[in-house]
Amino acid sequence: MFPGIGTVVNVAAVLLGAALGVLLGHRLSERTRDVVTDGLGLVTLLIAIISALAVADPALVAYIGSSAPMLVVLGSLLVGGIVGSLLRLEERVESIGGWLQRRLTSDTGAAERRRFVEGFVVSSVLFCTGPLTILGSLNDGLGRGADELYLKAALDGFAAMAFAASFGWGVAASALTVIVVQGGLTVVGVLLDDVLPYAHVAALTAVGGLLLVGVALRLLRVRQIPVTDLLPALVVAPFLVALAAAVG
Repeated sequence: MFPGIGTVVNVAAVLLGAALGVLLGHRLSERTRDVVTDGLGLVTLLIAIISALAVADPALVAYIGSSAPMLVVLGSLLVGGIVGSLLRLEERVESIGGWLQRRLTSDTGAAERRRFVEGFVVSSVLFCTGPLTILGSLNDGLGRGADELYLKAALDGFAAMAFAASFGWGVAASALTVIVVQGGLTVVGVLLDDVLPYAHVAALTAVGGLLLVGVALRLLRVRQIPVTDLLPALVVAPFLVALAAAVG
């Protein structure tokens, strides 16, 4: 198979799941869709907690010490949040979502636009953070197979179905984000000789888990955390791990 096949399968799964979810969602009342969204929020919170616990991963602790992992996560979120807010990433991504909504749907109402954009933003973050995205894409580019991305495609397909039942076609639009993020990581994998050390991946997983907490809070309508503004934290985390190891 050619490098990138995992991303192709993942995108197809998201589109298929979203299409099925939209067909199902039209048959559900608004109250039922709200309940579905609440359920998704709770499951996302569970996944987020499990991922965030990677801050105590033995490999990470052995690499930089017992007290540094929490500081790495904190520093990643602070630096990443500052960079993301200065770049206005949340605003830009929402603008992209609005642009896609105007071109992909005929409904121009404010409520429908908000629903589309929220589905696009939340799904993009959910589908593009986590160890399966990073390791799977890198391994695919390195020619080591796309097994991780095949597993991720199955998970994302079911998630897309559930999300689209509540948010509509905005979930399908997140396939573009999957192409950009996973495709970019696959290209990086083609250029690399090896993947990230496991300690760096553990830090990425912990930071990604906290980003998913933000997604869960949005789904549960607790607080509209600008999760997209925090995405640079995923880039900062490996550098802080390397810094902590160097000075430790």
